Amino acid sequence: MNDHPLGLDSFGIGAAPEGLTARAGTPLQPGMPVAERLAVENAMRQVHDPEIPVNIYDLGLIYDLDIHNDGSVAIQMTLTAPACPVAGEMPQQVADAVAETEGIGEVQVTLTWDPPWTPERMSEDAQLALGMF
Repeated sequence: MNDHPLGLDSFGIGAAPEGLTARAGTPLQPGMPVAERLAVENAMRQVHDPEIPVNIYDLGLIYDLDIHNDGSVAIQMTLTAPACPVAGEMPQQVADAVAETEGIGEVQVTLTWDPPWTPERMSEDAQLALGMF
């Protein structure tokens, strides 16, 4: 029996640890303009779970996004399941994508499992792409 909310296989891989943290980027030079939130959201939309044809932002995997005045960014995210095959890689992919955004300095992405992800967190676009309407 498969307990994944989208019916995906977990491949029997153990869960990534709560609090797994990925870092990328370098401090933003003083006086440089800080990127707008939309630019960071768009960077996260470039990252996809390989099992699901929808980006991680529209899947609702981003729980918190803080862009600080110095251009540093703190992101809290989850995955669709703790045993996700890319659990150890996905936070780094997000950190790298956001760090490439003009006006962004250091990026920290922290993985959390609380609260657990549910399909209700998906955007309407994601639900349409997955045929949930």
